[in-house]
Amino acid sequence: MIEPPVEELLERAGSKFGLVTLAAKRARQINSYYGQLGDGLGALIPPQVTSNASKSLSIAFEEIGSDKIVGSFEAAEPASETD
Repeated sequence: MIEPPVEELLERAGSKFGLVTLAAKRARQINSYYGQLGDGLGALIPPQVTSNASKSLSIAFEEIGSDKIVGSFEAAEPASETD
């Protein structure tokens, strides 16, 4: 069973595309954070939830489910028609 439930995550993200995009971007940030951890740079934001998950995507879903990460999606403007 997936925790948090997918339905709950979809409510927070608004759409499947929004959820996938938000979770993938955050998972990349988490991977980068763990990658630079030994370098002492400290420029990236660490995971915002305490988790037993080892996969960055699972951590990203948990962050979205606990409202620690909120995406802002803007509607795309329709293409203008020129003749």
